[in-house]
Amino acid sequence: MSSQAAAKLRSRYVEQVASELEENRRRQEELAKRIELLKQEEALLSDILDLAERYEGFADASRLPQQAQDEPVDAKAKRRGAVGAATPRSTPSRTAPAGTGTKSGAKGKSSRPLLGDLLMDLLAGHDEPRSAKELRDELLEQDPSRVPTPQVVRNTLESLVAKGRVQRHKQQRSVMYTRAKAADAG
Repeated sequence: MSSQAAAKLRSRYVEQVASELEENRRRQEELAKRIELLKQEEALLSDILDLAERYEGFADASRLPQQAQDEPVDAKAKRRGAVGAATPRSTPSRTAPAGTGTKSGAKGKSSRPLLGDLLMDLLAGHDEPRSAKELRDELLEQDPSRVPTPQVVRNTLESLVAKGRVQRHKQQRSVMYTRAKAADAG
């Protein structure tokens, strides 16, 4: 094989390896983003499990604690901090990286308001139906440190729909949400 043919072959291999390395880097970035999304969803699900375990013994829904719907979010957060200072709410993924041994219990939690409460307050500020994307964007504007994924926002809204606190409206291919009227929610 001549030196020219060897140089041509080597340059093809170099190009191929560079292309494969670039594709590998792109795939790693995609996987890192997906892992972050999964961590946020895991945090939400562990909070849901924690709540379910806490209220497991309540067969009668009327025995569940009541939330004041007209109370501002700040007052709810203060009340949670004062009443349950030993077990305030938040998501574990924001307090410790995954795999550090922190379990989804009361340890290491902060007293941030629940995502559902924040979404209810945002919906209360609008008369017209809002999409999950619009609500997430509004939430990011209000509190840039809180970055729920679009899926987490949709899941939380659907949970509120199931509880009768929010109404779902389908407009063509879009799903819109409004706060349930007091008579409907009762």
